[in-house]
Amino acid sequence: MELSLARVDYLQVGVTAQKTMRLLPASGRRATQKVVVGDQDGVITCFGIKKGEAVPVFKTLPGQKIARLELGGALNTPQEKIFVATGSEVRGFTKRGKQFLSFETNLTESIKAMHISGADLFLCASYIYNHYCDCKDQHYFLSGDKINDVLCLPVDKVNCITPVLACQDRVLRVLQGSDLLYEVEVPGPPTVLALNSGNGGDSGEEIVFGTSDGKLGLVQITGSKPIPKWEIGNEKKRGGILCIDSFDITGDGVKELLIGRDDGVLEIYSFESADDPVLRYDHALSESIASVQGGCVGKDGYDEILASTYSGWLTGLTTEPVHREGGSAEELKLSQEMQSKISSLRNELEHLQIKVLQEREKYQQSSQSSTAVSSVPAFSVNDKFTLNKDDASYSLILEVQTAIDIVLVQSDVPLDLLDVDKNSAVVSFSSCDSEVRSIEGQYGTLQAYVTPRIQPKTCQVHQYQIKPLSLHQRTHSIDHDRPMNTLTLKGQFSFAEIHSWVVFCLPEVPEKTPAGESITFYFHNTFLGTQLESTYRKGEGCFKSDNISTISILKDVLSKEATKRKINLNISYDVNEESVRHTLKLIHPKLEYQQLLAKKVHLIDALRELQVHEGNVDFLLPKYRSILEEADQLLEEYKKQPAHLERLYGMITDLFIDKFKFKGTNVKTKVPLLLEILDGCDQDGLIAFFESAA
Repeated sequence: MELSLARVDYLQVGVTAQKTMRLLPASGRRATQKVVVGDQDGVITCFGIKKGEAVPVFKTLPGQKIARLELGGALNTPQEKIFVATGSEVRGFTKRGKQFLSFETNLTESIKAMHISGADLFLCASYIYNHYCDCKDQHYFLSGDKINDVLCLPVDKVNCITPVLACQDRVLRVLQGSDLLYEVEVPGPPTVLALNSGNGGDSGEEIVFGTSDGKLGLVQITGSKPIPKWEIGNEKKRGGILCIDSFDITGDGVKELLIGRDDGVLEIYSFESADDPVLRYDHALSESIASVQGGCVGKDGYDEILASTYSGWLTGLTTEPVHREGGSAEELKLSQEMQSKISSLRNELEHLQIKVLQEREKYQQSSQSSTAVSSVPAFSVNDKFTLNKDDASYSLILEVQTAIDIVLVQSDVPLDLLDVDKNSAVVSFSSCDSEVRSIEGQYGTLQAYVTPRIQPKTCQVHQYQIKPLSLHQRTHSIDHDRPMNTLTLKGQFSFAEIHSWVVFCLPEVPEKTPAGESITFYFHNTFLGTQLESTYRKGEGCFKSDNISTISILKDVLSKEATKRKINLNISYDVNEESVRHTLKLIHPKLEYQQLLAKKVHLIDALRELQVHEGNVDFLLPKYRSILEEADQLLEEYKKQPAHLERLYGMITDLFIDKFKFKGTNVKTKVPLLLEILDGCDQDGLIAFFESAA
């Protein structure tokens, strides 16, 4: 059965954070439900829908921004008490809007994530987890990386309190009291957790997770170990997952999975035959989806999916059919309900236009007076700067609560700018494309100047660090059988100092110094597929990689950072000759592919000219005919990665120079000869040149 849903925009509140909108339980079966939403102005808005109009139930006064909104109540009763996290405080409201709780926690940071189960309250700041029961402190845990979300398995099903933390280092941490029970490795940094089917499945142990790189999975959290059930990759390269809910929108008795992403795509997955979910429906909104809920909102008896977006729009996708009366398009009659809605919208628009004119005049008068004080309008920017594993590029995503006029991107390191399908900007040379590709070894700052379309003109500057090893990504394990080069540092430095140097060099390392005396991190180079193992403690650091250039970059940057702090380092290294041959073999297939692509692209114009002159191309060899047939795809691919070949040449050149730098030999004069060999694309000849150039 094809799923047919109609879009309805209900109401706009202030800017909303992730997981800040819920539907209150219905009073009867398939009766309409009230919506409660908290925004970053600190306002909680509760409303219902009558005759297509939003009717307020209650609205609180502004305050600190609301980071989370959850529903609670006694176990096995309707969950209709409203709890919000603002700063380090948790407040509770009845469904009528009366405040009954104001709990000031002992957290020194703002609350980032919250879960409520009966009398148990689970709160997380950046790295700290706290469990309270009846507002009394019970348990505490310090995480190794930032906590993005928290959940507890249903106590009525599993008979014990089992909190689960979604942590930035691609791990779900399962706790028992104040102790770590075990860790669950997941394929990306988990951003959101939800109980499967809303109740943890039959066992109560099933958790659905979504990651910042758009992957989705289900894992069973047993008392002793995790059991992975299924995992869905992000083949369509959609945005990261911000919210998950379970609801039976098709009415077949099986709950579907509702997914909201940060690129505005709302997805419905169903469990048709196999255990793995199948994508049944998707709908694109124009901004990131902060919360998603399934229920009955607009009209009795018609289920729908309600989404709240970044700028505060509450949008429904309803099963209620859009009725059209009459025959032809000219004879279509709008229902009485629709006509009254249009009339009220027109009146509201006229009222707003008059108000805007009045406020504009007032501003003009006040700005020209002798006591004028310039007021800069405040606006919120939601930004994300992430490494794409597939093509080793960074995505810069900027979202503003109002229309963007100009984005100026400035960088103090060389960047390749790549165009993307989602980008609708008109690009001038100081380009505002949303994807950038950096070169390892060169590091600095990328700055984005964001100017929205508001008066008076104002601009916000956002900075993003491009790290020396910017194309590396954290991974759970590496291949220890590869030939590795080793860099060892010794000196009078603290654990915190060497950790700060590693943070400066590599992405995805938590800023907070790890607990314990030593730490090991593993990394994977997204462009070349090489790896890095980083182990360090107070006074000593050991770095191992199968790419000698990675070791060279680390040596240069770490010694520079130590010199800044006037710390003497004793640096030693062990170069494995076999590693250079190994790295060249990893690079060669990419080099061969890019050289072939460049040759094909350069032939396209000449082949097209032949086609025009000769009328047909039957006389051409099959390989040239296939180039003509695939011309559009080839040009598209070449356009997406314009400097790919130059980057590979640069990396091989760096590898050549670094290999001999560790031997104390300067081989820069031999680089032109190396480039000639690269043009020939002979792997054995390249390896022979590396081995005989000394």
